[in-house]
Amino acid sequence: MTDAQGDQRAIPAYLMRGGTSKGLYFLAEHLPQDRKQRDRVLLAAMGSPDVRQIDGVGGAHPLTSKIAVVSKSSRDDADVDYLFLQVAVDKAEVSDTQNCGNILAGIGPFAIETGLVAAGDGVTDVRIHMVNTGALAKARVLTPNRRVIYHGEARIDGVPGSHAPVMLDFLDVAGSSCGALLPTGHVIDEIDGVKVTLIDNGMPVVVMKAGDMGLSGYESPAEIEANASVRARVEAIRLKAGPMMNLGDVTRESVPKMTLIAPAQHGGDVATRTFIPHRVHEAIGVLGAVSVATACALKGSVADSGLVMTGSKTFQIEHPTGFFSVEMQVEGEGKQLKVARSALLRTARLLMRGEVLVDASLPEGTPD
Repeated sequence: MTDAQGDQRAIPAYLMRGGTSKGLYFLAEHLPQDRKQRDRVLLAAMGSPDVRQIDGVGGAHPLTSKIAVVSKSSRDDADVDYLFLQVAVDKAEVSDTQNCGNILAGIGPFAIETGLVAAGDGVTDVRIHMVNTGALAKARVLTPNRRVIYHGEARIDGVPGSHAPVMLDFLDVAGSSCGALLPTGHVIDEIDGVKVTLIDNGMPVVVMKAGDMGLSGYESPAEIEANASVRARVEAIRLKAGPMMNLGDVTRESVPKMTLIAPAQHGGDVATRTFIPHRVHEAIGVLGAVSVATACALKGSVADSGLVMTGSKTFQIEHPTGFFSVEMQVEGEGKQLKVARSALLRTARLLMRGEVLVDASLPEGTPD
């Protein structure tokens, strides 16, 4: 139960960094079960709608305005259920149309910290049902002496310093949002005269060449955001891609993501700039990177790397602040491509735990 303190209500919550994102992590029992009531609480907690989110704990950016709702799983093949919610910064909107692989990196530690999963001595595997799409992932968390540790030698681009590694293994994410890895059945489609690859290996992504947008693909996020004509053209393609990807009208949705690609600059496999969907990511999302890596492995796609895939390969996806490594194992090619495994390294850190305060008139949670 949440507690009322004067004219405010205190809701137990953890503030965690997961990968290159940050947000509030809640146990499901501490939030209202009714979606509209829940969203009112979350908007208040984050301080939306307001471009600064000054009256809440949001960080005034989509990457720091995220929510994880976690509970024991009713599925035999999972330990916990994880619902991801994207809270808009400048709008009174809460979206559940996508997964978030960065926030996912904090789910294993959170589940252990809150007692949903018992810690093993050394390493603890947490099987996670991603409620948004029904897909499964496994997080491997270091737990020496049966306690989660956050310090370590693992480094990921976009996060300063080093931390304990969290290994993420995606078990069945192909087509989890769109119904198929290639939702149109084509390796390449054309929208508004631009060749695109529409792909969903855990995140619906429209992959297209930066050159077709009149860009080099090496511009900074700020430079691209300042280019109104490019933004308008990308959004027009996104709106048409939505129905083609079985996502329906995506006008008010945060998917599909739009990724511009260019030849790698720093020894990787491809350079990327990704709209999420209206701001340009300072890096690239976890599952977005998995989908882009899959496009690189897909013969004939816009991002075709030209490699003959046998066994597994680690793709290095370049982004504005470094690299993202995705280990993949695929079978077949072209339309018959099947992803046997996608895995990657993330880190997470518990930043604060306690209570987030909202107006006492807002609905309270009801334990199961």
